[in-house]
Amino acid sequence: PDKLDFCGEQVPLNDIDVKERIERELFVNIYWYSSTILALKRANRWFPIIEPILNKYGIPDDFKYLAVIESNLSNVVSNAGAVGFWQLMEAAAKKYGLEVTKEVDERYNVEKSTEAACKYLREAYSKYKSWTLAAASYNYGMNGIDMQINRQRTKNYYNLFLNTETYRFVARILAMKEIMTKPEKYGYYLKKEDLYQPIETNEIIVKSSINNLASFAEKHGINYKILKLL
Repeated sequence: PDKLDFCGEQVPLNDIDVKERIERELFVNIYWYSSTILALKRANRWFPIIEPILNKYGIPDDFKYLAVIESNLSNVVSNAGAVGFWQLMEAAAKKYGLEVTKEVDERYNVEKSTEAACKYLREAYSKYKSWTLAAASYNYGMNGIDMQINRQRTKNYYNLFLNTETYRFVARILAMKEIMTKPEKYGYYLKKEDLYQPIETNEIIVKSSINNLASFAEKHGINYKILKLL
């Protein structure tokens, strides 16, 4: 593309390094058909849940693509122990209000984990006054970004020399935003019926311990598998 922006912040595509980093991620994700098709299908189910929460916290809509590159909109667990759509480590999850115990791990709850991610991003933006730096810090940590800003004497993300993972992190967000907002331009033609539909659920208030989850599920007209998936 001739122009790109992240949360309204223009991407300096005239910078050869920046242009080539983004081009790399465009090539990777355009031709990684299985992953990109799944992202497009899942977005129809999960973006309607994520978008209002981002809006509630004043976080730009572009950050939904951060969840795409972190987990491809799936409750995955990384080798480092990061969990869920937003790949939250236990300490960060607890800091931003999630319950993480042997019995309950709210990082698997899409709504609550999105709220935790929003709290982090709001704090990072308050510190840097740049959504791009806030996104980079989600991968690198605020301490890491602070150290590099002081060392390199610039607060412009695109002028910082950072590790490959953080370089790729922001470029991947930009690439997925470009592909997912213009799928047909990049060869993805999905019909409405091909997309994963939102799941209708009922909320149940639990006031006591549940001794047997299979019996609990059966009591409410579902089965153990469905209960675990939800």
